[in-house]
Amino acid sequence: MTAALPTRRAGRYRWIVLGIATFTQAASAFFVQGIGAMGLDLQRDLHLSTAQLGLLLSAAQLLPLIGLLVAGELLDRYNERWVVGIGGCVVAAGLLVGSAAPGYLSLLLVLLVVGAGYSTVQPGGSKSVASWFDASRRGLAMGIRQAGLPLGAALASAVLPLLAAAAGWRATLVAGGLVALLGAGVFMGFYRRPPTRAALQEEGPSAARGPSARTGWSSSLRAQLGARLRMLREPAMVRIMLSGASLISVQTGVGILTVLHLHERASVGAGAAALVLVAAQAAGAVGRIVLAWWSDRRRPGRHLPGRRMSGRYLSGQCVPGRYVSGRYASGRYVSVKTCMVAVIAGLALLMTPVGSSPVAACAVFVWLGFFGLGWYGPWVAYVTESAPPDKSGFALGLAMSVNQIAIVVMPPALGLLKDGTGSFTPAWGLLSLLTAVALMLTARGERRAAGRSGKP
Repeated sequence: MTAALPTRRAGRYRWIVLGIATFTQAASAFFVQGIGAMGLDLQRDLHLSTAQLGLLLSAAQLLPLIGLLVAGELLDRYNERWVVGIGGCVVAAGLLVGSAAPGYLSLLLVLLVVGAGYSTVQPGGSKSVASWFDASRRGLAMGIRQAGLPLGAALASAVLPLLAAAAGWRATLVAGGLVALLGAGVFMGFYRRPPTRAALQEEGPSAARGPSARTGWSSSLRAQLGARLRMLREPAMVRIMLSGASLISVQTGVGILTVLHLHERASVGAGAAALVLVAAQAAGAVGRIVLAWWSDRRRPGRHLPGRRMSGRYLSGQCVPGRYVSGRYASGRYVSVKTCMVAVIAGLALLMTPVGSSPVAACAVFVWLGFFGLGWYGPWVAYVTESAPPDKSGFALGLAMSVNQIAIVVMPPALGLLKDGTGSFTPAWGLLSLLTAVALMLTARGERRAAGRSGKP
């Protein structure tokens, strides 16, 4: 198969691309997303506190704070096939070597390496899918692709606790490494760029040898940092980041605290609690698809006023020197705000006596799975569509790296709250408060923008 596909085959092949991108996402995230389900086993075998358990999850997410920015640059310069594939191989190698880790500290170091490799998979898979699907189907495609993470998490939550009980926690690293290696091999073996991008790529080698490329790598550190800081100050990006950071915090909390909450507060057995987490993650996979499909079907709402752009910023279609407008009442963002309202309601219920009822608490966690994980499909489609065509990798890397701060900070923070108070209520209360504040600030920003435009 050649690097470029004939145009007449592209319509069919895009669904293959979607399938392999989804599979690679699930395979790369398999082990890390299963840590929450193995919480009781890891606490017993390694004598861990809840905060130490949360730090394990944070370790895998620490290097992506920088790695996602680097991955974004690489994706704008090189073929996703190799950037994603090599990253997946790093994940596999880290886990396979880590199976010999003697204890907790060694496992932390292993997960740092895993996080470095995983940095390329999330933005790379998103960019590959976005390049194959037009806007009318991009939301659904992104939802299916982003469902790979909760699907991998659900499978890991079902398999890894059983494997840990039967063969020890080191065997789970071997399994995770083999699954990640399979995902990387499938992506490198089958992914191809769409015909239009492949044609543009023919000009890439000569352009890459030009002065601008040399400048990009040799002397652009300060310029790149300045561009990121300017982008972060954009009202569009501020609202995107507020919603993303709050919801990714909820997603992290659900992943690490569900089994512990059900076991300790609702008196659910360890095996049954792990199955509830599987159900919540499966609901999240469905939510990512359904909510993204809904965002495709909604009619765009009012246009919010634009501002003068330089061509480097994110806010709708970026045209140098022209006025552009965002669509923060669009279907994609309405879906995200709906998820924010839904998770606030679910978290509030967990802080009431409902959280102590086995049946009711299980239902709430499935609800939180649907909305607390499902938001990511329409959100990442929105970020992709807001970026200039030649900066979509950069934009995805930036957006995801900001979310990464919450992913790193929240697991140990939630664990410390639980350990310090002896209750899950402060942890759920913090997540609810963060989401409510983000929703309020987002809505206020939209009202101000609408007021400046003079439109209802």
